[in-house]
Amino acid sequence: MSPILFYGVPEGCSFGSIVALEWSGLPYRLCRVEMPEIVSSDEYKRINAVGETPSLLLEDGRTISESMAILHHIGARAIGTGLGFAQGAEEFDRLNQMLAFLNTTFFKAFGPLWYAFEHPLEPQQKQAITAYGMAAVEKAHHTLERLLGGREWLLGNGPSLADAYFVGIARWNDFHKVVDRRQFPGLRGLYERMQEQPAVRFAHAIEHRQEARSSGGFLGEVDLADAFCLLKQAA
Repeated sequence: MSPILFYGVPEGCSFGSIVALEWSGLPYRLCRVEMPEIVSSDEYKRINAVGETPSLLLEDGRTISESMAILHHIGARAIGTGLGFAQGAEEFDRLNQMLAFLNTTFFKAFGPLWYAFEHPLEPQQKQAITAYGMAAVEKAHHTLERLLGGREWLLGNGPSLADAYFVGIARWNDFHKVVDRRQFPGLRGLYERMQEQPAVRFAHAIEHRQEARSSGGFLGEVDLADAFCLLKQAA
C-alpha cells in the first residue's frame, strides 16, 4: 500500500503537503475530504482525532497528522533531493525554524478570519473578530517579508518544504482580500514564482477537479470509504 494523503477542500492547508509529495517523487495517493462537513465527522476522526487535514496514512497503517510533521516525514524520506536534511544539520534547523514560523504565526493569523467566515456571529462580534484577524495577517506579512530578506526563496537556495507550506497559506489572502501583495515585493515575487511550479499547478487542479498532470509519484485518488477499509485492514 502506498501512502495516502487526506487533503481538505476548499482551501485546505494540506495544499502544501501535496506540493511537497510531488516534489519528492515518492509514490502516494490522495483522498479528498470536504470541509467542514466530513472533516468534523466522527467517522473521519478515526483517521485524525482532532478533525483536521492533512493526515497521512502510511504503508504500515500508522497515521501522521499536522502539516509540520507530515512535511518533515516527506523530507526525511527525500534526503538527497534538496527537500530534507539530517536532523541537527544547519539546513534542518533553518527549515524547522521557518516551518515553525509559518505554522505558529502566518497560519494562525488567518484563524480569526476563517472563524468569522464559518460561524454565525452577531454583527458587532463578527466585525471585531475580522478586524483582529486582518491586523494579524498584515503584521505576519510584514514579518515574513523581513525574514525573506530579499532572497528568492524562503531558505535561499531554491524551492523548499517551507515554500510549499507558504503557498498553501498565502493563497488565503486571495480569498479574504486582506493585504495588497504589491506592498510586499519579496513575498509577491515568491508567490508568483510558486504559481509557475508544476507541483503547484497540479495541486490547484486536484482541488478544483480539473485535469491534473503529475510530475511526481501520484498514483491516483482513493474514495474516503475505501480509505477507511484500508485503515481497518492495516489495524
